[in-house]
Amino acid sequence: MNRRIFLKNSSLLAIVAGLPASTFKQNFKLGYSAITWGGKDLLAIEEIASLGFKGIQLRANTYAPFKDKPEELKAALDKAGLQLVMFSSGNVEVDPAKVDANIQQHVNHAKFVKALGGNAIQLTNSLRKKDQIPTEQELIRLADVMNEIGAKTKELGVQATYHNHMSQWGETPEEVETIVKHMDSSKIQLELDVAHYFQGGGNPAEAVLKYKKVLHSLHIKDVESPVKGQESNPKSYKFVELGEGKVNLVEVFKNLEKINFKGWAIVELDGVPSVDKSPLQCGTISRNFLRDKINYQF
Repeated sequence: MNRRIFLKNSSLLAIVAGLPASTFKQNFKLGYSAITWGGKDLLAIEEIASLGFKGIQLRANTYAPFKDKPEELKAALDKAGLQLVMFSSGNVEVDPAKVDANIQQHVNHAKFVKALGGNAIQLTNSLRKKDQIPTEQELIRLADVMNEIGAKTKELGVQATYHNHMSQWGETPEEVETIVKHMDSSKIQLELDVAHYFQGGGNPAEAVLKYKKVLHSLHIKDVESPVKGQESNPKSYKFVELGEGKVNLVEVFKNLEKINFKGWAIVELDGVPSVDKSPLQCGTISRNFLRDKINYQF
């Protein structure tokens, strides 16, 4: 390399190095799910805020104690500086005898969410029977009912989202594809859980690109598989803190930047993976991974 080229390249590097950090700041927003606190939601609100997150996902267990006094829960969120970015509304029923009541349940949750200042609910299902793969028609039926729910909640200004999940209809990438194909994206959108998608046999980073037009939000999650000490069972798995499992989260975030994703990426850990940790300690591990490996500015 001659001196002129060397000086030119050095100048370019100096310019890039001198750019403000905001030039490379991600457009997506980071939240954290309260599920790890096992129902101690007021404590979860305080501790999630202390970690620097600005959004929180609450579960349907908050509905009964606060449905008649949502202003109290809203006040706790406001005091902590947290936005309700997702609400776990529960399972979707496909049995014709149960559908109407089930739709009303999700509508009631959507009204609660609005009172809390939120605008999105999460739909799951408990329809999968052991060792029984759902048929295409069953998956289409699930999508149809979710379309109905989404139409109702949209009238309230609340977006319904479908959450892919192990041990449910929508466990494998192929099942997710069938469901998404029959979802009306004007009524129901995708909340992609990257760890469930990985454990189901998929590549979550590729899924980010594949479903970019219907991607509302994500569960950012990691999974240990097989579980240490259970290597004889290759299907064993356990959700762990970010960076402690097998999901290529760096590639997931790269692809989120590639599609200019501007929604919420919600960190979730179903429970503490070992008895010697607290939810706050687990959250700190995941927060540090996002700060140090993803370069997210909290």
